[in-house]
Amino acid sequence: MTSSLNEITVPAATNVAVTDDTLTVDLSDGLSISVPLAWYSRLVHASKKERKKWRFIGRGEGVHWPELDEDISVEALIAGKPSGESQHSFAKWLQGRG
Repeated sequence: MTSSLNEITVPAATNVAVTDDTLTVDLSDGLSISVPLAWYSRLVHASKKERKKWRFIGRGEGVHWPELDEDISVEALIAGKPSGESQHSFAKWLQGRG
């Protein structure tokens, strides 16, 4: 029997919680993934109010914070990939926040 990564079904996000140091995403398969908030600079610099204003992307394929222009996919969380945003892009975004 063979299997491939293409056959793996990624569970959907069902809930999100952000604390001062952790992002936790609950998944439809019953698991929860917690990662350091430091992986996502925009979330680190967001207010608690901004962190609470998120929505699912698609059918739970990821999470989007509209006020922060931040998107995080469930697939990236499962793979353990932090934000790939460049320092230049982040600095420009941070400067625009006033």
